[in-house]
Amino acid sequence: MYANDGEVIGYLRADGQRLANGQGEEILLRGVGLGNWLLPEGYMWKFPPDNADRPRRIEKLIRDLIGEEEAASFWTEFRECYITEQDVARMAEEGLNSVRLPINARFLLEEGEPVRFKESSIRLIDQFIEWCKQYKLYVILDLHGAPGGQTGTNIDDCENDQPELFIQESYRRQTVQLWRELADCYKDEWIVGGYDLLNEPLPNFFNQYNDMLMPLYQEITAAIREVDQKHLIILEGAHWATDWSVFTEMFDRNILLQFHKYWSSIDTESIAPYLDKRREFNVPIYMGEGGENTLSWYTGAFGLYEDHQISWNFWTWKKLDTFNSPCSINKPQDWELILDYLRGGEKPDRDKARVILREYLDNIRFDHCRYQPQVLGAVQRKLPLRIPAEYYGNQGEGTSYTAPQLKRPNDNPFRPNDKIPISFIQKREGSPNFHLKPEEEWKDEERLCIELIAGASVSYPLHCDRPGEYALFIRSAIPEGAASLDLQINQETGISLSFAPSGWKVHSLEQSIHVTEGDLTLKLYASHGTIQIDWIEFSMK
Repeated sequence: MYANDGEVIGYLRADGQRLANGQGEEILLRGVGLGNWLLPEGYMWKFPPDNADRPRRIEKLIRDLIGEEEAASFWTEFRECYITEQDVARMAEEGLNSVRLPINARFLLEEGEPVRFKESSIRLIDQFIEWCKQYKLYVILDLHGAPGGQTGTNIDDCENDQPELFIQESYRRQTVQLWRELADCYKDEWIVGGYDLLNEPLPNFFNQYNDMLMPLYQEITAAIREVDQKHLIILEGAHWATDWSVFTEMFDRNILLQFHKYWSSIDTESIAPYLDKRREFNVPIYMGEGGENTLSWYTGAFGLYEDHQISWNFWTWKKLDTFNSPCSINKPQDWELILDYLRGGEKPDRDKARVILREYLDNIRFDHCRYQPQVLGAVQRKLPLRIPAEYYGNQGEGTSYTAPQLKRPNDNPFRPNDKIPISFIQKREGSPNFHLKPEEEWKDEERLCIELIAGASVSYPLHCDRPGEYALFIRSAIPEGAASLDLQINQETGISLSFAPSGWKVHSLEQSIHVTEGDLTLKLYASHGTIQIDWIEFSMK
């Protein structure tokens, strides 16, 4: 999975369909996004979706609770403590090589014209970049909230729920100038991997402005190139970055195209439009934001990107009281009092609100969070791991599977479909906002299985950075007759299992398996009969 991966060294650049480092080595970006730090989002605080959903409204809430002066101190401490050197060090320990930094223009800019950066904001970004240089993580600068707003929704901190960047010329000029000044600041900083010009511009309900997107990208790029010829330009499609029909030509020689992927099916067909554009324009591509789902979905989705040599970035590193981000902020004891107030209940008195928010600021520090290694373990297919059987490799027959008895070739011959029920996600109409039910309300997923007949096999690319003895478990069913299954790891460890007819059962290997460090491939081969498989799990002894 990680073989032949280039180092974090020198300026990133597009080299045909490859992304290359400063030494010309191919490199895949594998990273996380820092949502909520420089552009707070209400769902990461568990706030109701109809208010306190974006920075300006969250700021208003904090002022309302503790007053103007204390609110200013709150935000200063929030920004100093939410992401620290400890966070960056842990990202590097996890084997990541990049981080995407979402920036809100209102956080960065002084009011009025001409464009001037707030010194305190630039100092904060500079400090973060220095940490990333120390720990070898490329930084993608992401304009998540452009002046006026590029989406017309909460995620860009817009004031009037309109994409005013495309409506008011003053916002357009300000955005172009912002990027020119930002590029001038970081033109000699190689650890800055690239400039992500606009996050998720123009959802479909504002697609009347779509023909303005590429001209704006060209104008921004021209302004950047006046001061910076070195850095990678990153372009996102319209409609939450998923609509690449807006890309009709490449106007710069150093471009990376970005898409986002949430909730959707996990198969080559679902990313085919992006693979087609990669070939058409001979440029590298990037899944720049995806997550907010189950661990099993992560295992399938991010494995899909790896199999197709697509750089990726997981969303998001840290949020309140969660199970599906690496860092979970512990909920303050009386947090419900603030939530009740947002729902129309009684306002907590200032002293009480002060205590609650003080506890929140203490809890956001990395060493006070609950760290959940299983999240990035699933993203990177690192052992120990439970692997849904349907998420075997995506590199086609002869590599990821063999199906000698099939009459017709099929990209995924053992999967009836790849649509996993996602009823646990409640999505607001006309908005990318989503709200997950509390973990305790989740039910078991409706699993898909695979069915192997004699002579068929599937292979799973995995990674191990914790070598040692592992127990192996398989949840399977034998619909009729007896069946046998052979297991191989890197074509070296051969284990044969025999099964009598049964319904769904978890089978464990009697002997442990010694797994060495590095990439590995698990192959399952049906040597006799028919076997249905739900999942395979490696558990460290």
